[in-house]
Amino acid sequence: MAVYPSVETDVDAGIPDLIRRLTDDSKRLAVDEVRLAKLELRESVQNGIHGSLWLAVALAVGVVALVALTVLAIAVVSKIAGDNLWAGALIVGVLELGGGWFLLRKGLAEFREPSYTLAASRESLKDTAAWARHPSVH
Repeated sequence: MAVYPSVETDVDAGIPDLIRRLTDDSKRLAVDEVRLAKLELRESVQNGIHGSLWLAVALAVGVVALVALTVLAIAVVSKIAGDNLWAGALIVGVLELGGGWFLLRKGLAEFREPSYTLAASRESLKDTAAWARHPSVH
C-alpha cells in the first residue's frame, strides 16, 4: 500500500486551489479503490480455485473408496450366497441402483419445490414493515 505524504495546510490558499486539491484527492481515492477491488477479486478467485481443487481431490478419493466398498460388499454377499459371485454382484448392484434412484427422486423433489413464493414474500414484507413501525412490540 502506498504511503502518501502529509498534507500541509496553507491558510492563504484560495478556493480554486482547494477545489483542485479536492479533485486530485478524489481521483487518487478512486484509483486506490479500483486497485483494492482488483486485489480483492484476485484473492477471491484464487480461494475459489484452491477450494475447487480440494473438492475435486475429495471426490476422487470418495469414488475410489466407494468402489472398494462395493467390491467388499459383493464379496461378502457372494460368500453368504454360497460363493456365487454373480449373485453377490447382482444383489449389491440392485441395492446401489435403489439407493441411487431414491437419492435422485429426493433431489428432483427439492428442485421442484420453490424456495420462496410471492405470497410468502409479501407476508415477510408485511412483518418487516410492522416491526419497523413498532419495534418494541415484536
